[in-house]
This record gives sequence, C-alpha cells and structure tokens, in this order.
Amino acid sequence: MRNTTPSTARARAWASFRSEWLSTNTLMGYAFVLPLVLWLAATILYPLLKSIQLSVLNIKFIGTPGEYVGLDNYQRALTSPYFRAALQNSAIWVVGNAVVQTVLAFAAALILKQQFVGNRIARIWIILSWVVPTVVVVIIWRWLLSASGGIVNYSLQSLGIIDQPVGFFSTGNTAFISVILINSWRWFPFNAVILLAALQRIPAELYEAASVDGANVLQKFRFITLPSLQPVLFVMGLIGTLLSFNVFDVIWLLTGGGPSRATTTLPVLIYDTAFKKYRLSQAAAMSVLTGIILLIFAALFIRFMSPASDSDER
Repeated sequence: MRNTTPSTARARAWASFRSEWLSTNTLMGYAFVLPLVLWLAATILYPLLKSIQLSVLNIKFIGTPGEYVGLDNYQRALTSPYFRAALQNSAIWVVGNAVVQTVLAFAAALILKQQFVGNRIARIWIILSWVVPTVVVVIIWRWLLSASGGIVNYSLQSLGIIDQPVGFFSTGNTAFISVILINSWRWFPFNAVILLAALQRIPAELYEAASVDGANVLQKFRFITLPSLQPVLFVMGLIGTLLSFNVFDVIWLLTGGGPSRATTTLPVLIYDTAFKKYRLSQAAAMSVLTGIILLIFAALFIRFMSPASDSDER
C-alpha cells in the first residue's frame, strides 16, 4: 500500500475538482443557467430581503423614513384577531378549493378519456375557463349570480326551488362558498388536462388483467388508477395548494374581503393593510409570516406525502 503525502492528496483533490466542476461542459452549463439565476434573484430574492428589512421598521407610507422597531410588527400580527381570522379563512379556502377542484378535475378527466363523438372538441373547450382573464370571469359570474336579474336566481325561481332571490354575496357563508366555487370553476380544467395526460399513460393491460381477475370499477380505480397517479397528485397537491393560498384577484374583485371580513384571506388582509390602511411595515411582517407558514407546509408536505418517502417506508 503506497503512502500518500498531503501535497499529493491535495493535488489529486484539485485535479478531481477541476475535471468535475471546471470542465468546459460544466462552465457552459453555468453560463446558460446564470441569467435565469440572476433574474430570479432580482425578482424574488431582492423583494424578499426588502420585505424583511421593511418588516422591522415602522414605515407607513411609501418613500417615508422609518425607525427600527425590531419584532414589534411581528408581535402585532401574531396577536391580531384579524390575522388569525384571515389565516383561518385561508385554510378553509385552500381545503375547499382542493376538494372541489380535485373532484371536478377527476370527473372531467375520466369523462374525456372515454371515446365519444366530439371528444376532441370537448378537450379543447374545457380549457376555455382557464384561459379567460380573471376580470372577465368575475364580471360573468357577478351577472349570473346577481340578485336582481341574474340567470341563476331566475332559473331557481322558475323551477320552484326558491321563493325569492338569493344574495350569493350578501352573507358570509354564501359569499365564501360562492367565491370557492367560482375559483374552482376557473382552475379545475387545468388540473383536468394534467390528470387526463397522466391517465393516458397508464397501460391498458393493467385494467385488462384486473378485469380478468374480477375487479370492479371501484377496485380498478383504487388499486390501479390512484397508485399510478400518485406522483402527479403529489405535485398538483403541493403546487396547487401554494397557488391557491396566494389567490388574491378573484376574492378582491368579487367581494373585496367582505361581507364583514368573511372572505378576507391573508393575501387580501396584507393588501388591505398596506394600501388601504397605509401600514407598510405591518403588511411586510404579515407577508414574511405568510412565507414562513407556506415554507413549513411545503416541507411537511414533501416529508410525509412524497411518493419517494412512501416507497422508502415500505
């Protein structure tokens, strides 16, 4: 066994590092990735650092100086009943959207997978609600659900289901349910297209073998479809939850967070605190806390719901 001097070991380590990390192909890869990294740093990292800096000051208006107050803004946010209520509304909002969108997306994907007349046209037109701008979606649904002349109330009254028009945005519960359904209507086609693509990748031989063994439709769905879709559902659950949590436009345009703060989620509360109550530092503290909450959720979701972690446990 040959003795290796420290200088020889360092030389070999440097040669290995140079061949692995400083090769032409590696440097070329860094050169291609660097512009994107700089762009992400400018659009994500810099605003994040500025938000953290702003959260420890007492700035109320844009451009005004502020004094250092430490963690006072975080303490105010955590002890504020409005923040806790908005956090609770956000949790209900995320769960409600997840349930409704998943059910609708599964149903649409399973239907579109079947062969029927107009299948190709249906696959194209289902994505229409996702393509339409948010403002247009809001205008359409406000007109449909209007208590005075809305087609939904008119139809329900014509069928004898209700005696008088329902104010879908006049009470807290109906407003929250209406906003969840409208947002789910807009986003479920996107999830349906993803699920449809995943369904088409499942080998037909699995279903044929299950039929030979006497499996029914529910057993095929439970033991073949769901396990095969687990990686896709994991990504949809993680990304969909984060995106749904940060939805602002639909809620703000439909209800503005009302009535009586019933639909005020954390993004709506942050916007209201910053640009209507002119408390920028408090809004920045709420934003940082929201980011921490989402980061913890993402870490826990990946830890316990990842298909890789499930296979490791088995």
